[in-house]
Amino acid sequence: MMTGTVEQPKISAVVVSYFTGPVLARCLDALRRQAGVCEVVLVDNGNPDGAVAAAIEETGAAAPVRLLSGHGNVGFATACNMGARAAGGDILLFVNPDAVMPPGAAARLAADGASRGGAWLIGAKIVDPDGAEQRGSRRATLTPWRAFVEATRLYRFAPRHPYFRRFNLHGDPCPSDVTPLPVISGACFMTPKNDYWSIGGMDERYFLHVEDVDFCLRFRDAGGKVYFDPHVEVLHYKSSSRVDPLFVEMRKTASLLRYFRTHFSDVYPAPFLWLVAAMLWTQFGVTAAFRSARRLFIPRRVAARLARARAARR
Repeated sequence: MMTGTVEQPKISAVVVSYFTGPVLARCLDALRRQAGVCEVVLVDNGNPDGAVAAAIEETGAAAPVRLLSGHGNVGFATACNMGARAAGGDILLFVNPDAVMPPGAAARLAADGASRGGAWLIGAKIVDPDGAEQRGSRRATLTPWRAFVEATRLYRFAPRHPYFRRFNLHGDPCPSDVTPLPVISGACFMTPKNDYWSIGGMDERYFLHVEDVDFCLRFRDAGGKVYFDPHVEVLHYKSSSRVDPLFVEMRKTASLLRYFRTHFSDVYPAPFLWLVAAMLWTQFGVTAAFRSARRLFIPRRVAARLARARAARR
């Protein structure tokens, strides 16, 4: 009697890059060396001439890189969907271009996710270069009230009260095993391709930020399960892209308000949503004014040292 081997599912890694910098080569090299990864789909939303080719050439790993380019900066969500459509694998692994996966991480995520059964979405534990869990690695459901609590810092008055629970959960004790969570980080997550497209993929109305929060909410609403996997730690350098931080903050604020309008307009009274919108745009305005003043009055070298010092304290 002949027995056949069970074919392992093929994993397609999807990376969206926009002026990422040198860390892109490390990201690609780590992915191409992952067991189970059959290809890396690199979506080039815009990079300096020759930068992407150089990053690919620097890696000596076996898995091929399929490059999608020439479309310009279409936004992160749209680029993720482009990569997912081009992917030939059964499972999609989305990784930020400034994130580096350790050996065996992709196979572990796939095994842990598949063992749960049903429609699954699983995210890794995201860590800083110093090994500390990164802000945004695991999160609660984002609601207008929770955004209000964060903006007003009400959590300081009653940090253990359920009404004042924070959005980011990295300050809580880390689970010891795979755990269901409302929201995982978009810096590194995995899901079967059929499950990804069962809810239409990423919502392309989000240009930058919050698309992962929206995806997790829609995934759970459709009956899927979202998991956090503490066994897989992924190094995330953050802010490696040479993009104006004010542009990023503006896009993030706009995405937050779109998310609230999409999912909570029927739940929260309009005046409260207007209040949250006003607070978020005020926060952006204060940040923009502060950074503009700093650019005018603080030399770039001093500003760079201050930024590095702040990053080291996180």
